[in-house]
Amino acid sequence: MSAIQAVFVRGYEERTEPKPHIVYRIEIQASVRSWQMWRRYSEFADLHVELTKSTGAPPPAPLPPKHSLSLFRSKSDPALLEQRRAGLEQYLRAIIATHEDRWRDNPAFREFLGVPVGKNSLGPTLPAPSGAGTPPAFSATSWMDEYGELSGRVRDVRADINRRDALADRSDVAGAHQANVQAKKTLAGVLSRAAALEDGIRALAQAGMSEGELQRRADMAARLRDDCEKLAKMVTVARMTSRGLGTAAERNPASLSDRAELLESGSRSNGFARPGRVFGAKPQETEVTRPLDDHGLIQLQQTQMDQQDQQLGQLTTMLQRQKHLGLAIHQEISEQNELLDDLTSNVDHVGGKLTSAKRQLNRLG
Repeated sequence: MSAIQAVFVRGYEERTEPKPHIVYRIEIQASVRSWQMWRRYSEFADLHVELTKSTGAPPPAPLPPKHSLSLFRSKSDPALLEQRRAGLEQYLRAIIATHEDRWRDNPAFREFLGVPVGKNSLGPTLPAPSGAGTPPAFSATSWMDEYGELSGRVRDVRADINRRDALADRSDVAGAHQANVQAKKTLAGVLSRAAALEDGIRALAQAGMSEGELQRRADMAARLRDDCEKLAKMVTVARMTSRGLGTAAERNPASLSDRAELLESGSRSNGFARPGRVFGAKPQETEVTRPLDDHGLIQLQQTQMDQQDQQLGQLTTMLQRQKHLGLAIHQEISEQNELLDDLTSNVDHVGGKLTSAKRQLNRLG
C-alpha cells in the first residue's frame, strides 16, 4: 500500500437503481497509474466496522455522521453532501497517512480501494464471485445490491472508453492503450458476475419470489447483458487516429485506387457511367475513415450507431422525466384552478348575502 501516493473524494452523484442513493467518486493515485471507485456511504460504514473488528481499534479518523443534526436539511442537501464528501476524504487520507499500517494493509481496505490482492502492481480489480465454480447464493436484497454494483462498473467501462478516445485524439498512444486495457479488464469481470446474477434469478424463483418480480429482474439482467455486449464491441474498436490501436486492416490501409473504386462503385458499372439522377454530394474522406477498408467502415458505422442508440436512450429518459414533470405541473394547476373557482363562487355567494342584508337594513331604516 505504500505505492499509493494520494486518495481523493472528488465528487458525488445520485443514482436511481436499485433505489435512489448517493455514491461518492474516490480517485486513487499510485506511482505508475491511477483509477477511481464509486462507493456508497453505507460501504464506508461497513469498512469502518470491519477495520475496527479486525484490528481491535478504530481508524485514526472518524466517519462523518450519517444524518444531519438540523431538522430543516434533507439528505440530498448540497451543503450536507459536500460536508460529508470532505469528511470521507479526510477519513481515507488519515488511514493512508498514519504511521501504523494495520488499517491500510487490511484486506478489507485493499478491496474497498480496488487494489488487487496478492499482486505487486496496483490497479483496480473486481471481486471474484463467491465459491469455486458455484454461483453465489443471492437474497432479494443482495441481488439488487449486486446489480447496482455491476451497473456502476458498466459506467466505469464507458468512462474508460471515452477517456481512451480522448487520449487517442491527442495522439497519446500509451495512455489510450492503457485505458483500453483497463476497460477490457473491468468488462471481463462484469461479464462473469453478470452470468452469476442471471443464475441467481433461478435460485430466487426456487425460494418463492413472485412471477412479476422475477420477470422484472430478468429484464434488468438482460439489459445489463446487452450493455456489456455493446461495450465489448466498442472496446475492440479503438479510435483510428491512434496508430498503436486498431485492427490489421487499420494498420494496413487499402490503396488509394481501391478506395476510389469503393467510393465510386455506386456511380459507375462495368466502366460506363450509370445514367440517372444522383442525390447528395459525393462521399468525402475524413481522417477517421481514410485508414479503413470496407470491413473497417462497416465496423465503424456500427459503433457510431450503437453510440447514437445510447444517446437516444438517454434522451428518451430525459424526455420521459420532463413529461412526468409537465403532467404533475398540469395537475397542480388544475387543482389550483378548481380552488380558485370555489373561492369565486363563495365570494359571489357572500356578496349576494351582503346585498340582501343591505336591502333589509334600508327597509328598516
